[in-house]
Amino acid sequence: MLRQLCSIAGVALLTSCSLADFPDPTPEDYAIHGIDISKYQGDVDWVKAKKGGVEFAWIKATEGGDHADHRFLDNWYGAKAAGVPRGAYHFYYFCRPVEEQVDWVLRTVPLDPTALPLVLDMEWNAHSKTCQKRPPRAQIVRDMKHFLDEIEKYYGKRPVIYSSVDFHRDRMVGVFKDEQFWLRSVANHPNNIYDERNDWYFWQYTAEGRVPGIDGNVDRNVFFGSRSQFRDWLKGDLDR
Repeated sequence: MLRQLCSIAGVALLTSCSLADFPDPTPEDYAIHGIDISKYQGDVDWVKAKKGGVEFAWIKATEGGDHADHRFLDNWYGAKAAGVPRGAYHFYYFCRPVEEQVDWVLRTVPLDPTALPLVLDMEWNAHSKTCQKRPPRAQIVRDMKHFLDEIEKYYGKRPVIYSSVDFHRDRMVGVFKDEQFWLRSVANHPNNIYDERNDWYFWQYTAEGRVPGIDGNVDRNVFFGSRSQFRDWLKGDLDR
């Protein structure tokens, strides 16, 4: 990342080198790029996607306590067959008990030790016609911890937390400091948008990306670090 250049420059240059000397990194400055998808991307040619630079993918699996994405298993097995590291994500629904949502994930997402950690997608249900609840911070934090703990217990990997700007601002500032975050920020670099969350792992930088093998728009994402750091992260050996 460009922000690392000051430290790379060496002690002799520290007096003339500061972070202000460098612009924020752009998505192109990152080594590892991936996508996240749902049924709305239609049929995916995973071989073409991999050849086109997709190095990881998160696939929508579940929502709430009874909804499953009908393309989930096709994408789950298709990505693996093409050699694309992939994981599932669960869209949290504030009108179902967390226990029911955990159970639904366990019943839907196969247990695969080679998969990426499951993602807990935390956004306000703004587009839902059936659920406009906005629980208080204490309840959300308590229920999220329960979800993270139970999913880790079953799948053997701690889930990644996905958050949008408004949800994080309203409920996530100052909590879950030891968790791995995947942040949506399409207007600016996430370090300029999210309070107290500069240690993010993944950045969703556009909803209008294009990749070979997918017709139309797709969400694009980057991993925070180098290619070797990504390999370590895949093995569970990365310690930031």
